[in-house]
Amino acid sequence: MIITSSLFEAYLECDTKCWLRAHAEPGKGNEYAEWARLKSEAYREDGRKRWLATFPENGRAVAPLISVHAKDLTWRVATDVRLQANGLESRLQAVEKMPSEGRAKPAQFIPYRFQFTNKLAKNDKLSLAFDALVLSEAMGCEAGFGKVIHGDRRATLKVKLSSLVSMVQKEIKDLTALLAGNSPPELVLNRHCAECEFQDRCYKKAKETDDLSLLSGMSDKERVKYRNRGLFSVTQLSYAYRPRRRSKRASNKSVKYDHSLKALAIRENKIHVAGTPLLALPDRYAFVDVEGTPDEQTYYLIGLLVKKPDSPELVRYSLWADDDSEERKIWSDFLHILKRESISTLIHFGSYETTFLRRMKARHSESVADADFIAKLISGAINLLSIIYGQIYFPCYSNGLKDIAKFLGHRWSENLTSGLSTIIWRSEWKNIFDESLKHELCKYNYEDCQALHIVADMIVRLCKPPSETPQSGHAEIVRTDTLKRPHPYRWERDEFVLEDFRFI
Repeated sequence: MIITSSLFEAYLECDTKCWLRAHAEPGKGNEYAEWARLKSEAYREDGRKRWLATFPENGRAVAPLISVHAKDLTWRVATDVRLQANGLESRLQAVEKMPSEGRAKPAQFIPYRFQFTNKLAKNDKLSLAFDALVLSEAMGCEAGFGKVIHGDRRATLKVKLSSLVSMVQKEIKDLTALLAGNSPPELVLNRHCAECEFQDRCYKKAKETDDLSLLSGMSDKERVKYRNRGLFSVTQLSYAYRPRRRSKRASNKSVKYDHSLKALAIRENKIHVAGTPLLALPDRYAFVDVEGTPDEQTYYLIGLLVKKPDSPELVRYSLWADDDSEERKIWSDFLHILKRESISTLIHFGSYETTFLRRMKARHSESVADADFIAKLISGAINLLSIIYGQIYFPCYSNGLKDIAKFLGHRWSENLTSGLSTIIWRSEWKNIFDESLKHELCKYNYEDCQALHIVADMIVRLCKPPSETPQSGHAEIVRTDTLKRPHPYRWERDEFVLEDFRFI
């Protein structure tokens, strides 16, 4: 089988994705994957036109026929160059031919790629190195470096390819072995799934087999370790949990995440609490959720739900920026609201909001008073995920806000599986300024803040002593220190997962 650049790019992201593309398996669609594909094609086409326009017309070529002799090439620059050599095939987006420095020296070629993202990933550079490898083998000369034109400003990054080509050759060897087999690779869900056209298909397969990769926090090494112990499914892993006495000297900061306890919580559909999680809320605090464009590291929407001691109702604030130039304004309004409401404690989920605070402090804080106030906000911020981690095990496959809040009964008005849809909505807003898109984004942000409120309320309940903790209306609450520890030297009737084992 010929290894194409498309298959190579898919392999860098996921073995299964590469296998499915190689066997022409149709994807069932993914909104973000389709959006990224169309945006990439549009950026590439526009980039090639702009790039070609910078060279004399008599030295340009589009989809030229390539001769193996560089001297026979009449063009200086070319786009859409198709090359094939030694079982490899690539459709180079653009190539520049540099004149030889002497009669004895061959001409040099520079491969180009156009990438719409502002931040380049390692896979973008490896894809460029793949193009360079095919180019060098087809033309009989080395491409020492390539260039990537990327982002809104069309910045040009020069990439040295010598070390990357050797990495590409190793990946090609593994890819060739993968496609030479008669069976698909082991299915492993990963972070790329959210932006893959085969997401629904793979998740359905993983659910059917109760695969360990459903547990999103499990690393490849941990999964291999469990498989070597004969544990191949989440249900099997749940039976491996053994409650242990917790040392009185152990602090909550040294908690260790237990995948088998997570699996047990899922199997029994019960919330399991390990250790003594702590969450004490002051009289005044605010739930905060920020929406931004990660690729550009800019922010356009700040959502707040403010809790006051004299009112049971939460006060909602939604700060919107039409474009990047208004980021400073919404940041200033954000600080003004917190100071006016005497809020010094922000409750959030994950590290995104604390990163936001630090970046805004560096970008827009002009006075010493503001800098001190922001430093106080950062130090006093409460990350709900850090309290959950290793201490509270909800019966869902991940510790994501959406999974936990959905388990607790919260529902979003849009059927969203991830926040990637907001990237699409924001991109469309910049193009057409549709008020309905702004409304959807603000509503989504508000519902995230509501989810924070629901999760925080549950954590507060779980942090109370067992005698004061009412059972949840969604699942039974189990304290791991009350679970019976199996005695290793006692003759007992064994509990078997499969009835056939009992017969044996």
